[in-house]
Amino acid sequence: MSGKLFNSIASWAIKKRIHQIELFMKHPNEVQHELLMELISTARQTEWGKKFGYSSISSVKEFQNQVPLSGYEEVFPWIDKMLKGEKNILWPGKMKWFSKSSGTTNDKSKFIPVSKEALEGCHYKGGKDLVCLYLSNNPESNLFSGKSLVLGGSHYKVDNSNNVFVGDVSAVIMQNLPLWAEWVRTPDLETALLADYQQKIQRIIEKSIDKNVTNLAGVPTWTVVLIQKILKQTGKQHLLEIWPNLEAFFHGGVNFEPYRDLFNSLIPSTQMKYINSYNASEGFFGIQDSNKAEDMLLMLDYGIFYEFIETGTDHSEPIILGQVELHKNYEVLITTNAGLARYRLGDTIQFTSLTPHRFRITGRTKHFINAFGEELIIDNADQAIQEACLRTGAKLNNYSAAPIYLGENGSRGGHEWLVEFEQEPRDIEDFVVILDDYLKKINSDYEAKRAGDLAMVKPLVRVLPVGTFHIWMESRGKLGGQNKVPRLANHRRFVDSILEKTSVR
Repeated sequence: MSGKLFNSIASWAIKKRIHQIELFMKHPNEVQHELLMELISTARQTEWGKKFGYSSISSVKEFQNQVPLSGYEEVFPWIDKMLKGEKNILWPGKMKWFSKSSGTTNDKSKFIPVSKEALEGCHYKGGKDLVCLYLSNNPESNLFSGKSLVLGGSHYKVDNSNNVFVGDVSAVIMQNLPLWAEWVRTPDLETALLADYQQKIQRIIEKSIDKNVTNLAGVPTWTVVLIQKILKQTGKQHLLEIWPNLEAFFHGGVNFEPYRDLFNSLIPSTQMKYINSYNASEGFFGIQDSNKAEDMLLMLDYGIFYEFIETGTDHSEPIILGQVELHKNYEVLITTNAGLARYRLGDTIQFTSLTPHRFRITGRTKHFINAFGEELIIDNADQAIQEACLRTGAKLNNYSAAPIYLGENGSRGGHEWLVEFEQEPRDIEDFVVILDDYLKKINSDYEAKRAGDLAMVKPLVRVLPVGTFHIWMESRGKLGGQNKVPRLANHRRFVDSILEKTSVR
């Protein structure tokens, strides 16, 4: 099938889908209410549905009163049954696929059920909408004239089970895509699903280097690793020397802004588009629907019902979409077409628009530093380190930060930042000052605790050798696109472990 024919088919699909998207943009509350009633009706005869009286639920309020909030620990006994092949537990029938999370919020991996309905009505739908919205905003695109290079994960069969599989969400999706998807993707499926990350990278380079790659998809941190290895092996200065028709990078997983300058140097084109999406093991939630802003449209017809809890308050009750306010920080709860109900996703967001509902990710409920009442979240850290890089000419590879606790000898506390640069700042002391000052500017709690160096001293920034985070992640068995370096932690386990792997300045 030619690229022109693919573009023609996509154009037809865009017009149909845009109408549906406009419908939930105009009537978000009605769409969400109808969806919740469908989810409850579908799951009412499952073990979970029977336990919490789904058959008697006819309103959102009754749902909230009868069904408890749950984190992974609370729902795991039910998931464990499903992993063993039991039927009708959280969702009708037997669950064949489970998405394995990176487990960055704790030391254990999580296994998230992925039903057929979730695959088709959420993950696939999100991928198609990502392309549809991109082509709608870029009608002159030649996206389908070449290949999409996707850096994904791997999967495996669960021991002692009957045809039950576990893998990174990208691997689960790729394994179940229709055959025609092979035509538009590189590398081949066998290579894409290799478990050995180092071998996978090398095979991707061998199989994709001579292809006409028009777009990339993956997590920025690991995509950078791939690009750097490609350039080193080919001796090229930038990626457009290899793939001159490259036009888009579809990314997610971490905030892209701290990496923008690095990508601009690796792909020096003002025409290159960077498109943000929010796709997790639990579902596909948001898509950047504009070329100009990275804020994402909350996708309301993917089989996911949303609730929100305002963070930073002592007695905040979960609210529904029609009750959210602009620029408040909310923890996200989801009820899904794979059986999760009122599930605490662990992510926090802020709405930047209510008509329609657009948002940005601000962090994780367990990824923050609050050792001294400073309430530092990932969004603050990303903004500050981006500003420090911009003003000192630095380009970031990766970073992680943790508290320095008050010493028994009276030494004051603060934050320790481990930073790996692709291009180091002109002056590291300037970098530290800018980082500190910008955190004071955007976080009043941090500013108060830093006042007069009384509760906290200025940040300690340690520059790590290039490749340190890669070595550390490899030592933990967490190489690959679905695994992310923990940005912030309210403990020192990650930072101390990283320091053991390297020499620092």
